[in-house]
Amino acid sequence: MRRLLIVGGTILGLFILYQVFVYFVAYTDDAYVRSDLVAVASEVTGPILKVHVVDNQGVKKGDKLFTIDPEPFHLIVNQRQAEIDEQKALLKVSREELSSARASLSASTSAHTYAQEQQARYADLAKSEYAPRAELDKANDDLRRTAAEMRISEFAIEKAQNGIVAHQAALNLATAEMATAQWRLGKTEVVAPIDGAITNLTVRPGDTANANVPIIGIVDAHAWRIMANYKQDYIRSFKVGDTVWVWLDSQPFQFHRARIQGIARGFSREVGETKLLPYVAPTTDWIRLQRRIPVTITLVDPPPGLNLYMGADARTVIFP
Repeated sequence: MRRLLIVGGTILGLFILYQVFVYFVAYTDDAYVRSDLVAVASEVTGPILKVHVVDNQGVKKGDKLFTIDPEPFHLIVNQRQAEIDEQKALLKVSREELSSARASLSASTSAHTYAQEQQARYADLAKSEYAPRAELDKANDDLRRTAAEMRISEFAIEKAQNGIVAHQAALNLATAEMATAQWRLGKTEVVAPIDGAITNLTVRPGDTANANVPIIGIVDAHAWRIMANYKQDYIRSFKVGDTVWVWLDSQPFQFHRARIQGIARGFSREVGETKLLPYVAPTTDWIRLQRRIPVTITLVDPPPGLNLYMGADARTVIFP
């Protein structure tokens, strides 16, 4: 009986000691290193001429990654330039036609005014029989002819104006298509959008780059964080900004100071692909655990030369 009491008391004491310990020390080894993986895709389609990087290479924003054959894009630019030159020439012709038609209208208007004056004078003379009928007929004919010439000039002006509008619109379209063609040509050089490291490089010269299909992954050099999954009963005492101590399995026997950056406000209870809510497995080594909530942790002043590896294991300790 005494032994049972001693054993029971020991177990109870250890349990109380454990509860006191975990109340003041929040520890988890269910943590890992994370960064952002940027999937790089070309914005145009074409065969790859050259790859400028190798696997695991560090890159800076703007560094060349690969080059797509630019020749087809050069040809399109040349074609668009020919279309621009053609529309500029047609626009110039239409403007010259407009200028000529306006001059013709001015001349025909003057001639028509003179013909009106002559017709009125000969009509008055013919009434008094001071002018032969033939002169009046000629004056009437001149009046009709100059009126017709005015209408022809007006039609020519309208045609030239319509031509200017049409060719200007065509020129604007050709200019816009040229801008698009030049943009596409510029996109044959694909560059790094961020600082980071190339990972799992498989692209080779001769491969076809398809627009908007990722073919190179870059691990962001400035987005490193630790994702630690803590049991629900720990979360109540956590606050953003609290100090955390991090042990990296890739850097054993070293503790790094860090801070809580954020605490997830939701998680998925269903297994599946990455969703808007993170999923944390409720079991480990066949033991069902209390539900855990992801806590985002960032290192404070990491030492120079510290190498972090996306997906590597970590352990974290928080003193609430």
